Amino acid sequence: MSITGGIITARSLSRAYADEPDVPVDIPRVPAREAAERELSRPMYHENDPNLLQRALDRFWEWVDGIFSSASGATPGGALGLVVIVLIVIALATALWWRLGTPRRTPTSGDALFDKGPRSAAEHRADAEAHASAGRFDQAVQERMRAVVRSLEERALLDPRPGRTADEAAAEAGRPLPDHADALRTAARTFDDVTYGGRPADQQMYLHLKDLDSRLERAKPQLDAVARGAAE
Repeated sequence: MSITGGIITARSLSRAYADEPDVPVDIPRVPAREAAERELSRPMYHENDPNLLQRALDRFWEWVDGIFSSASGATPGGALGLVVIVLIVIALATALWWRLGTPRRTPTSGDALFDKGPRSAAEHRADAEAHASAGRFDQAVQERMRAVVRSLEERALLDPRPGRTADEAAAEAGRPLPDHADALRTAARTFDDVTYGGRPADQQMYLHLKDLDSRLERAKPQLDAVARGAAE
């Protein structure tokens, strides 16, 4: 009996049987196929077969290779052009993330600026400086923003209101302090990004808020805007 490439054919079986003196050479097609299948089902022919996981991985990589082959065939420059396009997309995504930061969650009514009981602006500033000195800039940014808003409340430029968000405080404070409205909105966005968006703060972000706090302390409000805000 001869085995060629691990496959037994009807012809090889017929030749094998031809060597036997009393076995007819011509074997019907169906019995020959069944005999070959029985022979190939023996474990000795499957010892080196890949297991189920290996076969699944082979199918997966064949599928991936098919996708890339199709894409490279439709892309100018072939495979090299596809690689260039992928690198450009990655670079654009990285640039957008660097420019915009982590996508910021829209503040809700539960995103109150103050998460504890009332404290003075001086207390918030002291906590901010302690966090900054220890390199905890997330907490330093949060406490400095709270100091900014509490200071405006202490100066009666904002009405003390529990549950106010950083965005609301910035919008309200921008009316009596229009020269600082943009800086206040930026500060509120920074607070939200760090507190709710998962963006890590750094020293530069903290120093911007600290500088804004100092400038707001010296800023003179527009009295007509304060009066309109009180009337509303």
